[in-house]
Amino acid sequence: MGSFSDYLEDELLDHVFMTGEYTQPTHLYIALCTTTIEDDDTGDTLPGEASGGSYARKVCDTWDASSSGAIANTGAVTFAQATAAWGLITDFAIIDASTSGNMIAYGKLTTSKQVDSGDTLNFPIGDIDITLT
Repeated sequence: MGSFSDYLEDELLDHVFMTGEYTQPTHLYIALCTTTIEDDDTGDTLPGEASGGSYARKVCDTWDASSSGAIANTGAVTFAQATAAWGLITDFAIIDASTSGNMIAYGKLTTSKQVDSGDTLNFPIGDIDITLT
């Protein structure tokens, strides 16, 4: 289960209380990390983001309508097959850019996944859950 980042919390508060305007991103990307992500991380400062071996953030633009303060992906998210080890993936982040950018939300994987050369990491429909509490 994931949570909103400090960036998105501030943007939404400013938008709702009319002190700023939030512009919806063109795309959302899933990033994979080998260390714990914190509220104040950004797309530039993601700790332990996987790299090399065909790793790239993956677009995820299909989400259900929120209900009871939660939202989930409605399309599977399948990363390219790793051509080298990415490490033990423990966390994910949702970023508004394929490189750099603003972190929108983040969370821990229910079960960490060691990604080695030849592996393909996949999030089935409904596996990426973001809650607002």
